[in-house]
Amino acid sequence: MASGNAGGSVWMKGFLAVSIMVLLALLVFNCLLYAGKVHLSLSMPLSAVWRAGVYLLILTNLGVLAWRVYLVLRYRPAAHCADEALVSCTVIIPAYNEGRQVLDTLRSVMASDYPADKMQVICVDDGSKDDTWLWMLKGGEEFGDRVELIRSPRNQGKRHALNEGFLRATGSVLVTIDSDSEIEPTTLRSMVSVFCRNPRVGAVAGNVRVLNTRQGVIPRMLDVAFTYSFDFIRASQSTFNTVMCTPGALSAYDAALVMKVREAWLRQTFLGQPANIGEDRAMTNLILKEGRLVHFQSDAVVYTNVPVKYRGLCKMMLRWARSNIRETIALSRFGFTRFRPEPVLGAQVDLSHQWLRLTCNELLKLGLVSSLINWPGVTLYGLMVGMFFASIMPAFLYLLKYRSLACLWAFPYTVFMLFGLTWISLYALFTPHKNGWLTRDLATAPVGADAVQERQWQDEAA
Repeated sequence: MASGNAGGSVWMKGFLAVSIMVLLALLVFNCLLYAGKVHLSLSMPLSAVWRAGVYLLILTNLGVLAWRVYLVLRYRPAAHCADEALVSCTVIIPAYNEGRQVLDTLRSVMASDYPADKMQVICVDDGSKDDTWLWMLKGGEEFGDRVELIRSPRNQGKRHALNEGFLRATGSVLVTIDSDSEIEPTTLRSMVSVFCRNPRVGAVAGNVRVLNTRQGVIPRMLDVAFTYSFDFIRASQSTFNTVMCTPGALSAYDAALVMKVREAWLRQTFLGQPANIGEDRAMTNLILKEGRLVHFQSDAVVYTNVPVKYRGLCKMMLRWARSNIRETIALSRFGFTRFRPEPVLGAQVDLSHQWLRLTCNELLKLGLVSSLINWPGVTLYGLMVGMFFASIMPAFLYLLKYRSLACLWAFPYTVFMLFGLTWISLYALFTPHKNGWLTRDLATAPVGADAVQERQWQDEAA
């Protein structure tokens, strides 16, 4: 095991070193270019319409970026409430083929500083084929009647597993946590406090970080990417009360509102087929449709495991991309109307930008292939400059927040995204109807024979 970690560390350092060398080479090349020491034709025989379209897209994206910076500067998380001001909450942990990690998730929840008499914990095994149920039983032995265990006889999908928890919940706020995630002691208090401070809030998105950063290059890069996705994108969306997606790793919902939309959410279809992915985004849309606010709580932190191999990462991102297409369509059915008393212009600008990315970005990818064939020099140069500027904001944000040189992982991640992952969103456009969890393989961690014992357990939904 030690040699494996050492090998991973070498790969990480090597990947980071190469990225820094590429950045330095780009800097030197630009200095030589503008000093006249190197000559490169930066013109392409493009039509005036195509050129104008590219310039307009660049200016639009820069304008949206400046707008988000302004919103993020205005963002503030809700202050934590004292014990007496907190309402009751139910924590629901759906699990499938999670192995030992489900016990670690449960332990992190039970270590919360939330008042025990106001917290209900429900853990649901969605028909796992590994030893997940045995680890849940061990958790039941540790925490007794403080945790309720549910075992589905067969796998039905995360949406149905969450529904089992919803039906048994007694709290005023429902907090959902993925079984491959662990929360900080103050996370639950932070999440529930948002509802206590503002009764118009219907859902809250937690702040997701990567748990397994020591396991390879991909988790290191994703940790920087997640910081940008949450502390920048969702923070900006929270300022205009419309976070587009409450993440599966950590979200909280008004229980009464969930029960109101639960049937529509559970029976959602896409192109006539039951929707088995994107349950978090779907729930967010239904809550927004009810005219309620969706906020982001930056100090409600959860650490989640992410894929460490390329194949697993592609599966996860393909699921996200398909869900994004489906739910952007669903949101558009009401998002351009006056769907709540509070201002909706920010939400509509953000939704319009989503459509711009879904259409123009994919069109540009096709044009990029032609450019690489016909004008490889100038195209590669443009890509290098573009990747550099695309990496600056995530890297700066991570450095500002965590004061760590791990921020430099933003640069290789941008390169990795362009050449290794850019096909995913394009492929998703042609396969949005496909379902599948895609990222839950059998856990390999064994359970000792004397650790837990199987027992029969049955229950019916309330």
